Amino acid sequence: MKSQIIQIRVNGEIHELRVKQNALLLNILRNELGLNGLKYGCGLGKCGTCTVLLDGVPVNACLLLAVHVNGREITTIEGLSTGVELHPLQQAIIEHGAMQCGFCTPGVVLSASALLDNHPHPNEEQIRDAIEGNLCRCTGYTKIVEAILSFSKV
Repeated sequence: MKSQIIQIRVNGEIHELRVKQNALLLNILRNELGLNGLKYGCGLGKCGTCTVLLDGVPVNACLLLAVHVNGREITTIEGLSTGVELHPLQQAIIEHGAMQCGFCTPGVVLSASALLDNHPHPNEEQIRDAIEGNLCRCTGYTKIVEAILSFSKV
């Protein structure tokens, strides 16, 4: 299998990597860069556990070939916080008890973050639309929506 060198900015840091042409972005981020916040869930782009921001837009890293993101900016859940301090949206999720097992949480937070970057004061319907690609089997979404609403009112 052929490989090529790509350059990507992940969480503000530039990485130059040699990747196989069929390497998924998900695997490169987890296995090569050690960013384990995003998870492998369904592998079909249906569950959202692998959500990252690509140039600020939520995408499923399980569906993207790494060679297709050459020169682009990627933000993972690890890139939202600053050092040891959580991003305020992450803190809102915790304070509202909006996570249980935590498997979906990184994708939900990134999807909500992208929404809030473009619409700082969304309504409940906009929030539900923004996170509809993130499957949560534990919470029923009510507390997740409440947490995002509380953050958007700050």
